[in-house]
Amino acid sequence: MHVTRHHAAERDEYLGQVDRIVNSTTLHGSESLCKLLRYLAEHSVEHPGVALKEYQIATEVFGRPADFDPQVDSTIRVQAGRLRSKLAAYYSAEGAADSFVLEMPKGSYLLTFHQRADNKPELVSSHPIHPEKIVDQPIPRSSSLVLVLIGLLVVAVGIIGYLLAGHKAEPHAAQEPASAVFATFWKAFLPRSEEPWVIFSNGAFVGRPETGMRYFDRAKDGGGVILDHYTGVGEVLAVHELDRVFDSLHRPLRVKRGSLFSLDDAKNHDLIFVGSPAENLTLREIPGTHEFTFQRLTSGPRKGDLAIVNVHPREGEAPNFLGSPSNGTLDEDYAVVALMRGLDPTESVIILAGTTTLGTQAAVEYVCQQSSLEKLLPQLKLSDSGEVRPFEAILRVKIARGVPVESSLVALRNETSK
Repeated sequence: MHVTRHHAAERDEYLGQVDRIVNSTTLHGSESLCKLLRYLAEHSVEHPGVALKEYQIATEVFGRPADFDPQVDSTIRVQAGRLRSKLAAYYSAEGAADSFVLEMPKGSYLLTFHQRADNKPELVSSHPIHPEKIVDQPIPRSSSLVLVLIGLLVVAVGIIGYLLAGHKAEPHAAQEPASAVFATFWKAFLPRSEEPWVIFSNGAFVGRPETGMRYFDRAKDGGGVILDHYTGVGEVLAVHELDRVFDSLHRPLRVKRGSLFSLDDAKNHDLIFVGSPAENLTLREIPGTHEFTFQRLTSGPRKGDLAIVNVHPREGEAPNFLGSPSNGTLDEDYAVVALMRGLDPTESVIILAGTTTLGTQAAVEYVCQQSSLEKLLPQLKLSDSGEVRPFEAILRVKIARGVPVESSLVALRNETSK
């Protein structure tokens, strides 16, 4: 429900809820999303029910130039998607006990505000901000088909196309400056003349989306037509997060899908791999992790599920890290964050991958958020030049309503401690 100037008490509740979200740990460090949320909130108060256009948000919030074209630049759709995810994450954790809920229905840039049904049956106001209602259902885990098909979303095409084209927006006042922890963690990827490459996974499938798809099996589908132009929603959002951080570091990125990547590329660039070897097949052809490896289980009740194997488990550590069972709701995953030397030892490679697309998203967000890097960096080793030395780490990821909401470090191997 919207809050009008005729409902002062409701306005105070509404703006108070906005303040709680802006000051939460969920939005900590997300200056641009806080700015967007406050803008949308003020608009709903001052102009109830009046639709917002992408152009208006782009120019008034993010400082885009007058010739901004939403058909070419998907920034606003991406930022709106990030804000929706953050709102869902907030109400799944910190805001679980809040009396009032703020939402932004898909397809709209207008906020809705209502009281939780289990707190009070009455509606806060009789004036709807927008006729649409959004009902979020938990995303069921599958053998990757459901999550892969999410990659068909227009936002996926928009983000990946936007980055593959090498498009960068003009500098603007809303750009977030890079913090010292980003400069330290990513130092090895910054000084070279050649930009780092982001290699995102796109698995090989057979079949058609409308009739059913499955992973390509060489033994069964030797002559079949392979579809290799799908990726998961986590990889899409991950590429955007990396682009945001490197933009703040004034360092361009080059983005390429895994199926088009070659070993010659691996010899000449610093590389950021997004996605596990199960779908980012290029990782199978170059030196990878040694302490934490991805393998599908060949026996037991979880046979066929992708696990992260702990090659040298320490006291109190599990031999395998497994997320939620494939036949249930996905509420937990595990992910690898690993930095290593490239085929050319002067170059660096980082692998950011979960056993599912949401675990991959969480791994990237972990190294793109100031708060998590502030916890991680003191546990890593630095070279004499101040660069992070190779390491391998495991994250446990909690997931709620299809959104990674919390990641914690559960195992770490520094190069010097092997």
